[in-house]
Amino acid sequence: MNSIRPNIREMRGYVPGEQLNDPDIIKLNTNENPYPPSPRVFEAIQTALTGDKLRKYPQPLGDSFRAAAGRVLGVDPDCILIGNGSDDILTILTRAFVPEGGLIVSPTPSYILYKSLAEIQGARFETIRFAHPWALLAPWPEGVNLMFLANPNSPSGTVVDPWMVIRLAQALAPAPLVLDEAYADFADWSGLELLPDVTPKTPNLIVTRTLSKSYSLAGIRFGFAVARPEIIRELVKVKDSYNCDVLSLAAATAAIEDQEYFRGVRAKIISTRTRMTAALLALGFEVTPSHANFVWCRRTDKPVKPIYEELKRRKILVRYMSYPAGPIGSPDGPYDGLRISVGTDAEIDKLLTELKAIL
Repeated sequence: MNSIRPNIREMRGYVPGEQLNDPDIIKLNTNENPYPPSPRVFEAIQTALTGDKLRKYPQPLGDSFRAAAGRVLGVDPDCILIGNGSDDILTILTRAFVPEGGLIVSPTPSYILYKSLAEIQGARFETIRFAHPWALLAPWPEGVNLMFLANPNSPSGTVVDPWMVIRLAQALAPAPLVLDEAYADFADWSGLELLPDVTPKTPNLIVTRTLSKSYSLAGIRFGFAVARPEIIRELVKVKDSYNCDVLSLAAATAAIEDQEYFRGVRAKIISTRTRMTAALLALGFEVTPSHANFVWCRRTDKPVKPIYEELKRRKILVRYMSYPAGPIGSPDGPYDGLRISVGTDAEIDKLLTELKAIL
């Protein structure tokens, strides 16, 4: 169709991880939580299905969720914006801050959706290769409208320390620094800790979260952003009127309120991640210390794509990822590896058994 915008025709588009319709597949490729959501979630959904709730529009701002999240996270509910997954939040931020022909920047390798959002907006997208956080303070081009910083990062699972986030936000001001914290619940710190005390110094800091990973709600699609109230008020103008439905709001509110269940699941995943990392190292992989619910592993003695392909043949899905270039200090040329989600202990035992056989 000739009427399609040229930038849309030319872009490749974001490609999600494989979703195979096979119940026998061990799925370790899209960082889903291997454990079910809190039992309270199922109760909340069942309650939402009763009466006349489904025939009415949901709360446009998600007031019940914002109140619950505010209590749990220690933030003002007026600082919270709800979204249909954190990807929806990232889209809202791009639409609100980045004009056509504007500029989005991000470190690399990182979440590949950022580039797609820039292309959809008709904006430019520039990256910086970094291995040490100081590299993030390298001079960025003039006219930056928005920076995405995944923290913990994907695919590496690494984190940038709080002092660097503060320095970076101040260096970018007035352009916003978006701290994409999809995996922050598996790390040792969160940018939410900065907001009450540091925001007066860094008013351009925006933190985004998802309930897909740590709260086992990938199928529900729910995320949120935390920022100064005056920023949230402007973002509300950009979001769809009812971007979160009745069932997702009920599920998200119940999940975030059950912190005891959340802490138990988090502890199991971190324990399995530790054991999994040690086992992969013993098999000859280079494994980056992870602060997420996945590990990033590479090999220098052999290509890893055939390993991914053989695991898939054996009904184990992991994510093979390749980038044009890696961090500073890595060899020039394509940079690739396997990103492996932390599954149950039984799933990881099966993975390690098959890897031993393949290697």
